[in-house]
Amino acid sequence: MKTKGLISEMNMTSLADVSITLLVIFMITAPMMTPGIDVNLPRTDASLPHDEEGITVSIKNTGDIYIDTEKVAVEDFERILKKNLESKPPSIIVYLRADEKIDYGYAIDIIGRMRKAGVRELGLIADIPLE
Repeated sequence: MKTKGLISEMNMTSLADVSITLLVIFMITAPMMTPGIDVNLPRTDASLPHDEEGITVSIKNTGDIYIDTEKVAVEDFERILKKNLESKPPSIIVYLRADEKIDYGYAIDIIGRMRKAGVRELGLIADIPLE
């Protein structure tokens, strides 16, 4: 009488299928995962890619201000930004994402508040125009 032994090989076909499926899913969803608040950025050829390790300040067309994804009141903006800067290295860059429809004076006021909070390096984010 012959006994059946255990098969000690792993079926690699299923593992490869799952791995390729996950790879495709991540390739499709990764470009959609941009940090921050959705604003209509102005377009320019001079825009450079920004470092996502910095702090992002977003201003929506309604005038609402966000530090990364946290909505803050204008009155509390300096205090909260200063608190965030204290936990970061001194060389941190703060990026401003302002909607193209906001008032220029309002943007300058926010930049002034950022400087008072201790921002040393400020980056402006814009969309690259479509060719």
